[in-house]
Amino acid sequence: MPQGDYIELHRKRFGRRPDHFERKRKKDAREVHKRSQIAQKALGIKGKMFAKKRYAEKAQMKKTLAMHEESSSRRKVDDDVHEGAVPAYLMDRETTTRAKILSNTIKQKRKEKAGKWEVPLPKVRPVAEDEMFRVIRSGKRKTKQWKRMVTKATFVGAGFTRKPPKYERFIRPSGLRFTKSHVTHPELKCTFNLEIIGVKKNPNGPMYTSLGVITKGTIIEVNVSELGLVTPAGKVVWGKYAQVTNNPENDGCINAVLLV
Repeated sequence: MPQGDYIELHRKRFGRRPDHFERKRKKDAREVHKRSQIAQKALGIKGKMFAKKRYAEKAQMKKTLAMHEESSSRRKVDDDVHEGAVPAYLMDRETTTRAKILSNTIKQKRKEKAGKWEVPLPKVRPVAEDEMFRVIRSGKRKTKQWKRMVTKATFVGAGFTRKPPKYERFIRPSGLRFTKSHVTHPELKCTFNLEIIGVKKNPNGPMYTSLGVITKGTIIEVNVSELGLVTPAGKVVWGKYAQVTNNPENDGCINAVLLV
């Protein structure tokens, strides 16, 4: 059981106080007065920071309310009809359109979110632990078998230093450490040799991700500053995710596809 869930466990066993919701209601009602006192008494930089925070909250609240009102509002359409004539039985009616800005923006965000994490390889073959690691015998009589040699390609970062042999459980051979990868941009149809920043997710599990093991289907972060990509706001993109499409230890290089 995870640590720190004792409050939740107590609530499940014994429930809440009989007056819990009444106390909560009163506390919420007092919160407004308490916030007002803080706003009046806060001096200097604290007062400025508090006022800035409250201003941002109120602005956001007004925007949300306006969007909700607009989603159910009706307004008259422009008088000029561009194509076709209005039938006689509709001449005396006011044609209206319903603004659905809120629902449309939510749908758009969902589409963007769904498309954002589409990967070239949705399913990959899981790698067995025996295939991933090789047992290293150590000790004077070679009887100790707690060390493991990683047999797959890895990424360890620029300032990496190995642990002393006494404490090093997982050995990542220097011959299988990669710092660059061949990344293909799906829209530009070009391949670039880019530096790896880190391993975001290995599909075989979090342990392999923390070790920096790169297998087929692994999501890596690459430095795309050379490509000159910019965000809609005009800022230069420094790092982007890419998915590895080959087995690097067999081919001797990492081939990946950029997630656009």
